[in-house]
Amino acid sequence: MSSFRPSGFQMLPTVVKNIVVINALVFLAQNVIPADQFNMEDVFALHTLQSSLYKPWQLITHMFMHADIMHIFFNMFALWFLGSILENLWGPNRFLTFYIVSGLGAALCHLTVLYFQNQDIVNQFNAMGADQQMFYADNVKNILNQPTIGASGAVFGCLAAFGYLFPNMTIYIYFLFPLKAKWFVLLYTAVELLGAFRNSAGDDVAHVAHLGGALAGFLMVYFWNKTNRRTF
Repeated sequence: MSSFRPSGFQMLPTVVKNIVVINALVFLAQNVIPADQFNMEDVFALHTLQSSLYKPWQLITHMFMHADIMHIFFNMFALWFLGSILENLWGPNRFLTFYIVSGLGAALCHLTVLYFQNQDIVNQFNAMGADQQMFYADNVKNILNQPTIGASGAVFGCLAAFGYLFPNMTIYIYFLFPLKAKWFVLLYTAVELLGAFRNSAGDDVAHVAHLGGALAGFLMVYFWNKTNRRTF
């Protein structure tokens, strides 16, 4: 499918609009509510399974939080650009399911990698004597309590679906450089893979979560479209 000419196209369909509004309200709350009174990241951001702050609802709630204004702007812009087309194509119910499942796929992949990365730290800490544990306790706690926030995983699912359904549609990078969607998705995926393998110090981007969201989104659209290509 390389062309898209729907009837009754909505520039801001219902689900995309509501997701953007919720993200904006949560971001406002993050910046208005003092952290010493109620730390939203401790409660709603995604934490590793080894953290005492981990709660199951964080698999969903972390998708509606962002670190700063540029983080939320680019995620919401991408959601509007990609998600509006997908929601118009699929309808609100199917798009909402797709968005949430992509975000869950991103979170589960991220948690899996974090678990193995942090397990060495936990094992080393448990092997220490009581005096050493007291000395390193705060440092280990800080590592395990690092939060993960953002809608990027779910948005990457939308990107993968868009590239699969509309591979030859032109995307203008920075509004200047034309590139077909399939090449844009492959290039962006390669960049994320490189970032995940490099795991550079100071890199606070959850590359594995991005890749997990893209994988979940691709698998959903592939199998749904495979069973009913004409009406999906």
